[in-house]
Amino acid sequence: MPQAQVNQLTIEFETFGRSRNPCILLIMGLGTQLTAWPTSLCKDLATRGFYVVRYDNRDVGLSSHLDDKKAPPLLLLGILSSLGIRLPVPYSLEDMASDAVGLLDALGIAKAHLVGASMGGMIAQRVAAHYPERTLSLTSIMSTTGHRSLPKADSKAMRALFMKPKDPSDRESIIARNLTVRRTLQSPAYPQTDAEHRATSQRDLDRAGYRPAGVARQLAAVITSKHTRKLLRAVDVPSLVIHGADDPLVKLACGADTAKYLPQGRLVTFEGMGHDFPEALMAEWAQLIAETAAKARTVADRKAA
Repeated sequence: MPQAQVNQLTIEFETFGRSRNPCILLIMGLGTQLTAWPTSLCKDLATRGFYVVRYDNRDVGLSSHLDDKKAPPLLLLGILSSLGIRLPVPYSLEDMASDAVGLLDALGIAKAHLVGASMGGMIAQRVAAHYPERTLSLTSIMSTTGHRSLPKADSKAMRALFMKPKDPSDRESIIARNLTVRRTLQSPAYPQTDAEHRATSQRDLDRAGYRPAGVARQLAAVITSKHTRKLLRAVDVPSLVIHGADDPLVKLACGADTAKYLPQGRLVTFEGMGHDFPEALMAEWAQLIAETAAKARTVADRKAA
């Protein structure tokens, strides 16, 4: 896959469709590689006339890992952040938003339709707020504003997220850990088999190995981030919020809160969806994202007239 030099980092990315078409930039979540964006979704959007770009965030996959930087203890970070005390961390979600814009620069793309999932949604919100001149539309999937009043994740989901392999040097231990996480977060109405979960885990492990330190640094950025309610009030572009009614990690109320503070926010809820990418829903997601992008084109045409 191609790479770009962004903010003194190497960013791995992949594209679908023709570069002359309007761009959809896909921004992935915590510790998750670009391959988590279903290829079916990427190809569907490309078929609909978009230039689709998905990429590995810093500290994950084949992009640069900042192994010379260490995150503070996450438990301490969480406690102090809840008290309004923020310790220095290796980087912020704003830095990761700058990576997204830097990738657009490297590809010669002036504006994009932003689509972010989970932590990627938090990043996409910041791109839309801080770089309105680069934003055509915003889609935030299973994400949140991060306001402290919102409901917390299920304890089972949090335990799975922080679970460590019995032996971090053993391939099967890592896969077993990943299977537990995937089973815990998956959509109850669209479950995958253990064989499917295993195949995905093996693919990701073969592609980039097991790098928990990078996930810790990303999580430190999430823990110390400020909520986006005020920022979202200024994001006056067509905006879509997709959320699962059965998300155990980022509760539905978090998605509703995101839509509430977006001037053009539209919330679409899927019953039986958890915190994953059910293949059965990808065609509908593509249609919703394309409709949101079409609204942006309509607004642009009206302004031009």
